[in-house]
Amino acid sequence: MEQFQSAYQEEKERLDRTLETIDRKLEQLRSIPVYTGHDFTEQLLEENREMQRQQLEQSHREPYFGRLDFEEQGKSMSPLYIGKVGVSGEDVREPIVIDWRAPVASLFYSFTGGDHAEYEAPEGLIEGLVYLKRNIVIRKGILERVVDTFNKDSDGPAVSDEFLVYRLGENKDNRLRDIVSTIQAEQDKIIRAAKNTALIIQGVAGSGKTTVALHRLAFLLYQYKEQIKAERMVIFAPNLMFIDYISEVLPELGVGDIMQSTFSHWALQILGIQNDGLLVSDTDSLVRWFDSSEKGNEALEDSLLPGRYKGSLEFKSVLDEYLEHTAPNIVPVIDFEPWEGKRLPYKMIEQWFEDEYRHYKVAERKERVLARIHRWIEMELKKSPSAAVMKERKKKAQQREKAYAKKWPELEALALYRSLFIPSKAESQEIQAITDKIPKGIFKETQAYLKKGMLHEEDMAALLYIYSGIQEINGNLTFDHVVIDEAQDFSPFQVAVLDRFVKGHSFTILGDLSQGIHYYKGVRKWEEMQTLFDPEETAYFALTRSYRSTMEIIDFANEILKRGVGSELLAVPVFRSGDPVRLEPAYGDDRLRIISATLEQASSHDYRTVALLTRTLHEAELLHTYLLEKSVEAHLINGDKTQYEGGISVLPVYLSKGLEFDAVIVTDVDQDHYGPSDAKLLYVGCTRALHELWLLHGEKLPDYVVATS
Repeated sequence: MEQFQSAYQEEKERLDRTLETIDRKLEQLRSIPVYTGHDFTEQLLEENREMQRQQLEQSHREPYFGRLDFEEQGKSMSPLYIGKVGVSGEDVREPIVIDWRAPVASLFYSFTGGDHAEYEAPEGLIEGLVYLKRNIVIRKGILERVVDTFNKDSDGPAVSDEFLVYRLGENKDNRLRDIVSTIQAEQDKIIRAAKNTALIIQGVAGSGKTTVALHRLAFLLYQYKEQIKAERMVIFAPNLMFIDYISEVLPELGVGDIMQSTFSHWALQILGIQNDGLLVSDTDSLVRWFDSSEKGNEALEDSLLPGRYKGSLEFKSVLDEYLEHTAPNIVPVIDFEPWEGKRLPYKMIEQWFEDEYRHYKVAERKERVLARIHRWIEMELKKSPSAAVMKERKKKAQQREKAYAKKWPELEALALYRSLFIPSKAESQEIQAITDKIPKGIFKETQAYLKKGMLHEEDMAALLYIYSGIQEINGNLTFDHVVIDEAQDFSPFQVAVLDRFVKGHSFTILGDLSQGIHYYKGVRKWEEMQTLFDPEETAYFALTRSYRSTMEIIDFANEILKRGVGSELLAVPVFRSGDPVRLEPAYGDDRLRIISATLEQASSHDYRTVALLTRTLHEAELLHTYLLEKSVEAHLINGDKTQYEGGISVLPVYLSKGLEFDAVIVTDVDQDHYGPSDAKLLYVGCTRALHELWLLHGEKLPDYVVATS
């Protein structure tokens, strides 16, 4: 106790000095009048001052979270304080707080005890000794907690999980938070990996995949500030509500302007397509798949599942062949005659298209050829013998130029895609050898909804691929780095298309194969993604430690994977114990009463978030209506919401992926709702819980669910 009080007092005095320095620097900055003029240099200076003001205000609330006493070889030992933002002292060369992204700060995350420590710096490998590693909790400028996780002079264990367990035990609100103070060594390796690499991360439920990816973006902006920009980075998330859920992490890390979108929303924007009911959303597909329990489709070959086939490289090859057929057949096989007696031969136009503009994509070549024809007309008009003749020729030329341009095929992605599935009679014969390679059922289904003026989300990769094949991808459309979350639901074709829009194969691709609940789309093994890149351009990481749930919940969920899926991708829990998983019968006339009583029990704790997970959306809607009639304030999550509001949520289990709650109640856990093919789905539901988990079941539990003692 005496040692703790001494450490606490030491840190209290250090905090007071740090806050005084921050206050002085803030006062100096605030004393400078805000510049509102038009001088560009002054505008940049003001922008920099405003950024410093915001950073110092953030630092005043929580200046740092860790301390590391490090002695570099040949130098004296000095305490390093690590924070979200670096803060310089009176001498700007001597920081009083080191930014967590700085090379030396990596020691705070990578050091796990021992007599030797090292880190990579721009000047090379730096070696030395660590004497103390200390976690510090400061909230609103007040010192709350001091925990030593390593002390060279102590007889205690080298490294303790006490601080991590303390932070994990905190209750959840309606937003994902940063983990700067608790980044683990295996997470830090991913965060600090080289930029021009396609990282593929397999992470068990609760391993912090999403948070790690967001911290990686912040690190890349810090490490490569001269090469990349925030506005040229993107996060692809599964839905708009998930984007809202993660929306505060990057601002907490001092990062803004990073695009966050779903693949389909971004694709429609690039393609210039207004949705207006055109697109059948992925939410609709989810509801059809899960609410109708189309389990029989799991027996179908991948080539018969539209989402799997249209996400395959096999379909990409079909489109390559189609585009190769299209390019030589673009120039109309006719001479152009602007007026009688004047002719521009087809061979000349073809030579312009095939030879002179061959370095451009076909849509650009078409525009350049038509523009050149227009210039040719203008030059020929100048040779007219009189003004009257010129006027007559010009009128005729304008009409014939428009008519001639219409004979060129429409080089627009959606038009070409439709022509593949709805060709004219002449085109049908020419491309039959290509269309025969598309499974007949998928071809007819796609043809039917395209004729109705509709699209499915599974068509987006193909449309973008056609676009990138015929249009130039200019700098405004390219990304410096791409993050793909829930990547097990992405297709190889989607990643291959995105690779055309990103510099240097700079990807962070993360997901969990054990949460691949959408059999009709996505990948079943990460090799499907890895083969898209050269071996030296990709790196694979496996995160097996789960930081979300208690040991009891993780052990229970692991049994579902082992018995129901035969998976070896099991989670290793952090030593955080809680209540046992509770299995309670709830069916027949007592079902709603027991659900309501269990919800009341879960809500009696000091929890901010509680989830009721149903098997289908229809069941969620009925349960939500029942709760409202009982005056229970609950939010229905149906896939259309763009905001996650916290509190009590009612949602189908398949929409809970990526979210987490203090307590989770899964309803109707029986053979009818969770048969042999639904083990992954139930696993997802169970692993949403941080502290408590209830399974309310029917008369017969699924065979793969083990009753707890």
